[in-house]
Amino acid sequence: MKKLSRTFYNRDALTLAPDLLGKILVRNDNGAITSGLIVETEAYCGPLDKAAHTFNNKRTSRTEILFHSAGFAYIYMIYGLHHCLNVTANLPGKPECVLVRALQPLDGQNIMSERRHTKNLKNLCNGPGKLCQAMNITRELYGADLCGTELYILDNSISVNVRCSPRIGIDYAQEYRNKLWRFFIDGNAYVSQQKTPPT
Repeated sequence: MKKLSRTFYNRDALTLAPDLLGKILVRNDNGAITSGLIVETEAYCGPLDKAAHTFNNKRTSRTEILFHSAGFAYIYMIYGLHHCLNVTANLPGKPECVLVRALQPLDGQNIMSERRHTKNLKNLCNGPGKLCQAMNITRELYGADLCGTELYILDNSISVNVRCSPRIGIDYAQEYRNKLWRFFIDGNAYVSQQKTPPT
């Protein structure tokens, strides 16, 4: 399988988010390889999206990478505890991204289990903070080129049945909290939250 090209990422977040489902996220941590099938994503659509870090074109040292080219890692912490991995999207100057919410573990499951202190396979990567802990994705990888060698995504020509729902944990986003911008593989046991409204 080949790595996704820069062109693949160079689209708006709403187009990119469902298209990342079924692709394979790979972390090469000094030769320790972990990987997982992407089963859940969320789109964050920039200046007009009240849930996005770049709402109103807010530009800070944290969000700077979002204003540059697509296909790079935007990593931040929530609650001062958990890292979240996002894929930058769209053209320079259009600060959008896709949050990788959950993975189905593939390579390096033993490594992931040690890092997560659990042998429950379904609990290894079924959340954005969990998958980052399992794959040792931290702020040190902020701005990493996803066409590079440390953190990348492989193409994978499988067919998936995509469902959508409102995004999770964004009650503050007013009317944008109800946007159906969360995408997941229907019936996949590794999705972070199984109870979703029909779409």
